[in-house]
Amino acid sequence: MMGYVQGIWSARYFWVHLTQADLRSRWRRSFFGILWSVLQPLGLTLLISVVFSRIFQSSLADYAPYILSGVIIWEYIVFNVVGGALAFVQADAYIKQTRHPLAIYTLRNVISGLIILAIASTSLIGWVLVIKPQNFGWCWLAALSIFPLLGLIVWPWATLMAYFSVRFRDLPHMLGLIMQAIWFVSPIYFQDSVFRHGGLNGLLTYNPIYHLLQIVRAPLLYGQWPALTDYLWCLGTALFLGMIAIAVGRYAEKRVIFYL
Repeated sequence: MMGYVQGIWSARYFWVHLTQADLRSRWRRSFFGILWSVLQPLGLTLLISVVFSRIFQSSLADYAPYILSGVIIWEYIVFNVVGGALAFVQADAYIKQTRHPLAIYTLRNVISGLIILAIASTSLIGWVLVIKPQNFGWCWLAALSIFPLLGLIVWPWATLMAYFSVRFRDLPHMLGLIMQAIWFVSPIYFQDSVFRHGGLNGLLTYNPIYHLLQIVRAPLLYGQWPALTDYLWCLGTALFLGMIAIAVGRYAEKRVIFYL
């Protein structure tokens, strides 16, 4: 295991270059360029909030940042999980010519996605500072922990999808349905109260996505420190996915080349 980690570190210049190339190609020849990382989630938030705030009879000023926090985090997860499923297939030329650890090809997406997430988060922070300045405090520092926690969860998750997708090429298409199902049972756009009033507390208590969102929403939207339970669920999920990814990688790493 330590040898594998050292291999990832030794190849750091390579996967950093791939990450930079991904970011450059993302905004190449775009008029707004990097600003799309802020404009896109803001636009989607406004569209959803106008409708949902009326349905749930909530204040637009209060409901919009709730939606925005769900949009930017959910988009990051989907980007990495669905994109990670194609990571080995899209990097087949590199894999056939080099012997770097395969996990670096999902790591590139994880890091580039975190950079985009950090940029998109500025819109959420700015919105909350204007609408709810009373929430600003030391507890906001806790929201920064979302970045390592998301990376620790999404990296092994995306790597697992990449291993399976090489063998089963229908998986990326299936993931669209799977992620949509996860969206429906998670408080991404729907408020917590919708689940609690419907007797669906279990979809919150035992849902790692809910606890991830609470790491951001508790300090920014409610001016509170995230609960210890939220961190335990996130770390437990990361550990669980990491162990499975390691076990699958030991078996499948050397076989991937035969399916490309």
